[in-house]
Amino acid sequence: MPRWRSAWTTSFPPIPSEIILPLAGFAASQGTFSLTGALIATTVGSVAGAVLLYWLGAIFGRDRAVLVFEKVPLLKVSDLEKTEAWFAKHGGKAVFFGRMVPIFRSLISLPAGVEKMNFALFFALTTLGSLIWNSIFVIAGYRLGENWDKVEPYADVFQKLVIVAVLLVIAVFVVVRVRELRRPGAV
Repeated sequence: MPRWRSAWTTSFPPIPSEIILPLAGFAASQGTFSLTGALIATTVGSVAGAVLLYWLGAIFGRDRAVLVFEKVPLLKVSDLEKTEAWFAKHGGKAVFFGRMVPIFRSLISLPAGVEKMNFALFFALTTLGSLIWNSIFVIAGYRLGENWDKVEPYADVFQKLVIVAVLLVIAVFVVVRVRELRRPGAV
């Protein structure tokens, strides 16, 4: 597998990194490239994707985010304000640990950009979090060699659990907001 492919597919859906990273480790175990090369390439790809989303958030900005929250049904500007306050308090932890959570891994870059998190801090936390996440799967694929595909079912279960949890949170949010709108005197 070319180095660029393993690097860029860790950043862009729909190919989950949990599948590509062990494959990169397997390729390294076969001598296609070194283990260090696999770790560097996958981390550079992860960071590149995160930086792109950070700058999109920074360019999009708070004013446009407010417009979206004003126009989208079930969203309130107060939701955005609460999110901003939460991010101001926990942004660094969210960026670092978010690199190790499917779906959230990509999305956390947007609010970091909108909130104009210090770019050097964002870059450092993103690089470190991505390196840890990538190392787990690349080294697992490297150590498992030709049995690298044995990691995939476990990664798949973890990813599905996270997706189900996110969908449940969204469903609860929608139900609560719809109920609020149905209350007498609700705007």
